[in-house]
Amino acid sequence: MNTFGTIFRLTSFGESHGRGIGGVIDGMPAGIKIEYDFIQNELNRRRPGQSSIVTPRKENDKVEFLSGVYEGYSTGAPIGFVIYNENQHSSDYNNLKETFRPSHADYTYTQKYGIRDHRGGGRSSARETIARCVAGALAKLVLKELSIDIKAFTSQVGNISLSKDYRQYDLSRIEENIVRCPDEKKAAKMIALIDEVRAAGDTIGGVITCVIQNMPVGLGDPVFNKLHAELGGAMLGINAVKGFEYGMGFDGVQYRGSQMNDVFVQKDGRVSTLTNNSGGIQGGISNGEDIYFRVAFKPVATILRDIQTLDKSGAEVILKAKGRHDPCVLPRAVPIVEAMAAIVILDHYLLNKTKHI
Repeated sequence: MNTFGTIFRLTSFGESHGRGIGGVIDGMPAGIKIEYDFIQNELNRRRPGQSSIVTPRKENDKVEFLSGVYEGYSTGAPIGFVIYNENQHSSDYNNLKETFRPSHADYTYTQKYGIRDHRGGGRSSARETIARCVAGALAKLVLKELSIDIKAFTSQVGNISLSKDYRQYDLSRIEENIVRCPDEKKAAKMIALIDEVRAAGDTIGGVITCVIQNMPVGLGDPVFNKLHAELGGAMLGINAVKGFEYGMGFDGVQYRGSQMNDVFVQKDGRVSTLTNNSGGIQGGISNGEDIYFRVAFKPVATILRDIQTLDKSGAEVILKAKGRHDPCVLPRAVPIVEAMAAIVILDHYLLNKTKHI
């Protein structure tokens, strides 16, 4: 499938080294002011070549809207858009045409379709996620009207990690460093580790934490389409993601129910909870508290050193990848996590409008 969402819905197209990446967004509410500078800044946060710890591929990543916008406002019609690729180095991938890169989609894609575009990973490339960032930016513009705020940040690189309690940090400082971590000292250590790994021709993974605040009560469903399941599916659909947990997550298994239950109280005239181990979702439905979750990213599979693999004939070969690759995806993945979260939350907000009069 190339489509994500039910009412607010993105269909994307394009490949890493094709003419461009684009999409069609259905379900965008009419009358929303389209803030072009904001949208472009969201793409800039994901853009390659933005710092010394990401891929040096240089792309302007300028989005061109083709429909659905008139005099600066959404019309309610489908929004078509395209971002043209400008800096492909396809010859860097010639040695991959007949070879399967370990832990990549090369083998599985070939087995599924019988053909693949080896240039930069083709449709399997994370280049496609720029379309998600466009849709996410538009979703954020709608959510801003509802005062719903979404922030993600790098909370772990390798064995360097922050506390799991996001409330300990000033989330307004996320963009103050190139690794997008709100703790300045830990950020410096993370950057140094990424530099060390890159110099060795290797890669490293980590964790991104996302927090959604000012949530309304009632988004999600009690059986299928549970809100946490939708968020989990959105995150696990991002390239290189290997894990998702929300609220107490796996840490909660070591405690008893009497320790983990979120007690209801009256606070500022509304029902609230003393704790938020549930992560803002109970029974698959948002309860009005902060939603927070963590997304684990594996080390990038393409490493710039000799590695044993197989070619299309099944023969053993030694592969040394070329090209421009991220030593760590986390700094550029932060806006992608936010974008997918925004798409899910807006889609469920609109879905909730169909549940009762």
